[in-house]
Amino acid sequence: MRRLLERIGLDRPETRAWAMYDWANSAFQCTIITAVFPVYYGSVAAAGLPGPTATARFATATTVALAIIALASPILGAYADFAGAKKRMLAWFMAIGVTATAAMFFIDQGEWRLALALFVVANIGISGSFVFYDSLLPHIASDEEMDRVSSAGYALGYLGGGLLLVLNLLWIMQPAWFGLRDAGVASRLSFLSVAVWWVAFAIPLFRRVNEPAVTPDAATLAAGNLVRASFVQLADTLREFRRYRQAGLMLLAFLIYNDGIGTIIRMAGIYGTELNLPQSALIGAIVMVQFVGIPFALLFGKLAGRIGAKQAIFLSLVIYICISIIGYIMTAAWQFYLLAFLVGTVQGGSQALSRSLFATMIPRHKSSEFFGFFAVFEKFAGIFGPAVFAVTVSLTGSSRNAILSVIAFFVVGALLLARVDVEEGQRAAREPGRFEGAR
Repeated sequence: MRRLLERIGLDRPETRAWAMYDWANSAFQCTIITAVFPVYYGSVAAAGLPGPTATARFATATTVALAIIALASPILGAYADFAGAKKRMLAWFMAIGVTATAAMFFIDQGEWRLALALFVVANIGISGSFVFYDSLLPHIASDEEMDRVSSAGYALGYLGGGLLLVLNLLWIMQPAWFGLRDAGVASRLSFLSVAVWWVAFAIPLFRRVNEPAVTPDAATLAAGNLVRASFVQLADTLREFRRYRQAGLMLLAFLIYNDGIGTIIRMAGIYGTELNLPQSALIGAIVMVQFVGIPFALLFGKLAGRIGAKQAIFLSLVIYICISIIGYIMTAAWQFYLLAFLVGTVQGGSQALSRSLFATMIPRHKSSEFFGFFAVFEKFAGIFGPAVFAVTVSLTGSSRNAILSVIAFFVVGALLLARVDVEEGQRAAREPGRFEGAR
């Protein structure tokens, strides 16, 4: 067992505890973002609305939530670095997300406004927590470990999120087995279970992962005025992107190709519902993604060790192009299963390696701040895709053209990624004298 943990980078208590937050929050990703909530929203909360209208409003709500956290992330990241508050900020945003998720239990038929309002707040909570969670990665793993640790986190996320999703789906499909009145009550109970799961499995991170030390200069500056110091440092970091150009170029590439990834993740369930695919097919395919993703996330971490994270991401983008084509021509349930399988092979690996590759090209003592910008680009990627989706649906009355247009994001993102000089980026981030607090 110890040898296996060493191979996947989880041989120390702090790396295991850090990765468990992926296990904790992936319940939200599976049940709220991907599987149960979109179906409940479309069939219950938005009952009475035309299908395309319900889809467009769902996409708009996603856009609003991600825009809010994208605009706030850099300054929040700067504040966390100066105040030594990465874990505290993570806890606050987690509390916001957990509270809104638990409140989804009270959504009933026709209450689409309440459903979307809680969905927006919950997304702000979980997305905000990611800024500070991701920023802890450079502090608990070396450059050589980051790809493996990040990928292992995603693998644990697939497993944890998948296990709760299976239980939630059993409640929904067979409510009588559990003494529940109907599938609607079971769906609402699943939202509450996500909140409990999220809190319970986040505890190891808060117990085992230490708050990174604040550098002396930051502590001195922060002692005067934390808010002012945060804005000053934010402006300084914007200027520093000229010194960390490869990290900046990586962010731009990530913005583009992650736009396509985020659109597929967030819109697949409701897109399948609009195409009138059987609910059993939608459920089965989504569960498949979770369990296919476990070995493939670990495989991508191992593959990155052999060919490099950049090349492994390239491979995932080629597969995503194939996924988009399948989504465009999809008419039958078996095609949705094929799409789901392919998504499972690349979803975790592409995102885990993007996170770890960026982490190797930034200064550690400003990790929250730089990951604040990472969150900006990640969330704006999530904004552009659903926004394009919503506009296309409004203009054409169909979601198929929006699915096909996602290919452009993967192609342009890959072209930009090809220009990233990883070795130069890592050398700039670790060069003595460029920053303090390196290790």
